[in-house]
Amino acid sequence: MKNKLLLINLGGPRSAEEIPKFLKDLFEDPLVFDLPIPEFLRIRLARWIASTRSKKVQETYASMGFGGGSPLVDETEKQAEGLKKILEESGESWEVKTAMCCGYPDIREFPKEWTDPSQGVVLLPLFPHFSRSTILSTAMLMEKQLEFCPASDPHWIRPFSERKEYLESVRDLILDFFQGKLSEKDFLHLHSKPIPNWEELDLVFSAHGIPLRLIQKGDRYTEEIEKNVENLTSLLREKGFRGEIHLSYQSRVGPSKWTTPNTLDKMQELGEKGRKRIAVYPISFVSDHLETLEEIGVQIKDHALSFGIQEYHRIPAPGSYLPFLKALADFVLEAKMAGKNRSLINCICKTSGGWDPKKEKVSCRCD
Repeated sequence: MKNKLLLINLGGPRSAEEIPKFLKDLFEDPLVFDLPIPEFLRIRLARWIASTRSKKVQETYASMGFGGGSPLVDETEKQAEGLKKILEESGESWEVKTAMCCGYPDIREFPKEWTDPSQGVVLLPLFPHFSRSTILSTAMLMEKQLEFCPASDPHWIRPFSERKEYLESVRDLILDFFQGKLSEKDFLHLHSKPIPNWEELDLVFSAHGIPLRLIQKGDRYTEEIEKNVENLTSLLREKGFRGEIHLSYQSRVGPSKWTTPNTLDKMQELGEKGRKRIAVYPISFVSDHLETLEEIGVQIKDHALSFGIQEYHRIPAPGSYLPFLKALADFVLEAKMAGKNRSLINCICKTSGGWDPKKEKVSCRCD
């Protein structure tokens, strides 16, 4: 009998034709597009924004060179292939699939044998940190089909940003990038060559921002990001990195207040301080896509250069980097073993997201 593993990611349109579906799924989710207004108004606004943004978003995706879509789904499928290979080194058979919360392959269309952890499938949300807009959103989306929250099952792999295996894989990825050891065929838009005096670079960890109202609700996302940066800083220092390390947040949308400092503002600040050499690592992402290739690789880079920064390096997301996949494989095997004991665990939805049943627009049914 084959073991089953489902990789879950936010998603991205594979082509221009899929952009409307992707935006609709994204903005209709009350945990992603979270507004302090009645739901009947929020959903109407969500659909209007999704329809009006389609053309602008289409132009952005077209500029990336992936046929008018995002490479995220393809990159996730590569991770699935790599994980299957590693997992089967033990002699066991594994079937690995990918599912997206927004767009295709649509997790809503998967049969329960692929989404119900009580049937033995291991669920791996590809989000290193907890957020209401990622982990909680995914769990609540799946609960609509399952009629229970999968995040309380031991087959659900929890956020892994503090796990030693993950941290060391990211450290090694960054160092391999600095030393020109990454293979260009394994990463998108990568130009691999050793960086002279990499030990003295300014290193910016750029995380996806979230609205402050989510933090005010009790979302622990920024706490986990800050701890992640702290841990990686220690690991990099041990390997001789001496440059200054910074944290900032990107991808702000709309007029509401988001987590700060914004990465664009951080580039301006560093440029005005006379810093000339900067590297940026996308700490909240595990695959390269729009936010890393276009936003960090083009928009933020252009902004940085306009403020006097002379040397700008975009470090890739882990993608199919072997040490990263081996770390994920360890988490999968651990979850498989834990699942043999069918005792439910504390629901992460209620312990990390500031859960308030009286105020939520979705329900969480955890035993």
